[in-house]
Amino acid sequence: MSTMNVKASPGAEEEALRMKSKTLGESSHSGDVKKGQVILAAYVLLTLDLTFIFMQLGVVPYLAKSIGLDSVGFGYLQTTFGVLQLVGGSIFGRFADKYGAQAALILSCASGSVFFLLMSISTSIPLLFLSRLPAVFMHGLPGAQKVITDVTTPSQRADALGKLGLSFGIGMIIGSVLGGVLSTKFGVFAPTYVGLVGNLINTMIAMFWIPSQVKPKSDHHLTEHSTSQSGSVFSIREILRLMKFPGVMEVFIVKVFAGLPIGLFLIMFSIISMDFFGLEAVESGYLMSYFGVLQMVVQGLVIGKLTSHCTEMTLLKLSVFVFAGVGLGMALMRTVWHYCIIAVPLVFAFSTLGTITDSILTKAVPSSDTGTMLGICASVHPLTRTVGPTIGGVLYKHFGVSSFGYLQLIVNIGLFVYLLKTKIPLTEMKSQ
Repeated sequence: MSTMNVKASPGAEEEALRMKSKTLGESSHSGDVKKGQVILAAYVLLTLDLTFIFMQLGVVPYLAKSIGLDSVGFGYLQTTFGVLQLVGGSIFGRFADKYGAQAALILSCASGSVFFLLMSISTSIPLLFLSRLPAVFMHGLPGAQKVITDVTTPSQRADALGKLGLSFGIGMIIGSVLGGVLSTKFGVFAPTYVGLVGNLINTMIAMFWIPSQVKPKSDHHLTEHSTSQSGSVFSIREILRLMKFPGVMEVFIVKVFAGLPIGLFLIMFSIISMDFFGLEAVESGYLMSYFGVLQMVVQGLVIGKLTSHCTEMTLLKLSVFVFAGVGLGMALMRTVWHYCIIAVPLVFAFSTLGTITDSILTKAVPSSDTGTMLGICASVHPLTRTVGPTIGGVLYKHFGVSSFGYLQLIVNIGLFVYLLKTKIPLTEMKSQ
């Protein structure tokens, strides 16, 4: 009897191994499906979030005018929004690291609901300014990026983050059109009601579609050098510690300065489109839609393919080099058609720079600090919006449109030479 058991045991072991392999395969497939569903939920949530944001962007000037806010006051309103977003970006990132991506997205969507609720009752200037306060926690993009960084491997990250550009493009196009249609047919407050309901729906999506624990269990032990698990959410010292990781400060400086001149130009674009290009409001809307389509194509289709053939540092250098060429083109452009041609490399460089730097920086810090890093990255655009109107106004008034192009050219040539001559010491902190 014992002999029979001995003879049968190899077959039994083989069968057990086959069953184990099958179970692991099914578990892996199930994990991939769940991961795909979470990523899809993040894309849907961000698309809706950006749709509502762009919807109100087109309505706010008319709402402000209807309650007696002049152009100077409107500038203060925009600056207030930019400062709140700037201050809140890093705090939101710390919150995401301490409490998870789901909690952070719920906070963002709930803040969006309060934002649109206050806008819907803004019948006076103080109320309109008060409606900006929830913007400190309205960070749908870094929230979605946090989900992506938690569920993807480092090799997949740039492609997955790049595809978030599809959400941006769709939100820009639909939001801009929907805001105009709703305000024209149903009044200036109609988009705020839609935004309120939409953000409540987004809150439900975050609660039921995004798991409370997104990050793989294998990453939970990576707390060495972590800043997120210690200190307060509002600790500036803990946030700034991330800049001391190898290569982080260098890449972040490139991220800030490479796109700053074009950021100043885009802030002034509404005035430039009227004065320099001679466009009507409808034509400006078409131009914005054109930008949205370009961004969808570049981030949805181009960046993913490039990341599979080129290293991220190569793509970073390429984006800076293209930005320098864009600067030369902007310095020489004279008509809106010139700008439409320049827009192609401009969108490519802008999208590639943003995606690649976010990917590099989240890999350079511990997995427990990716939210904080994304929050810091998300503060770049609010910083530009805060200082942009003043600097951009001076450049445009005293030196004309070409000054933005020359500044773009000079800054990016300098950055390109810096990237060529400096070996940035990046250390990947993520588990594979």
